[in-house]
Amino acid sequence: MKLIIANKNYSSWSLRGWLALKAFDVPFEEIKLSLFTEDFYNTLSLYSPVQKVPVLVDGDLSVWDSLAIAEYVNETYLSGKGWPAEPKKRALARSVVAEMHSGYSALRNEMPMNCRAKRKIELSQRAQQDLENISHLWEKLRSQHQDQGPYLFGEFSLADAFFAPVAFRFVTYGIELEGVAKDYHQAMLNHPAMQEWLADALTETDVVEEDEAGEPV
Repeated sequence: MKLIIANKNYSSWSLRGWLALKAFDVPFEEIKLSLFTEDFYNTLSLYSPVQKVPVLVDGDLSVWDSLAIAEYVNETYLSGKGWPAEPKKRALARSVVAEMHSGYSALRNEMPMNCRAKRKIELSQRAQQDLENISHLWEKLRSQHQDQGPYLFGEFSLADAFFAPVAFRFVTYGIELEGVAKDYHQAMLNHPAMQEWLADALTETDVVEEDEAGEPV
């Protein structure tokens, strides 16, 4: 099985698909492409009609979109353990993932993932509201599940994989959290798979100008 991703410094969608495998110890071959190069589009055209990362290749099957990849991995390799076991918690986990997957557009646009950087940025009111909503969500979920483990639903789940790029963004742009939300943020940064991704990101030298937002700190 192969997972095609892009630059670890910048590619938040790649991180989600990668964690769906790596955090659950599912073996795979990693193929990393440089964003927006000729090779990037030529290689992706072999596996995905939308030519975006990540793409999971399992035998003769290609699965694109990070959420589709997460669901495929969960059903095929995790026996459903990627989501919380309890039906109501599982439904809630899928709800917050769907929100992360399709929402928070101001945060995405104004705070692109950039693991190498430390930046200062003036955020719009919409982006500030996105930050407040995420902080409140983390605080609520962690308060409900803090006796079951350090992650959103206790044990690490696909919900955590989808919020992982936000954890890196908060470091890049100096976003301060409090209480259990801060504890969760640190738990995510300390996760071995997150540490591995970050270590690789810090070795990269490609620069994607559109993702170099804000002023250096």
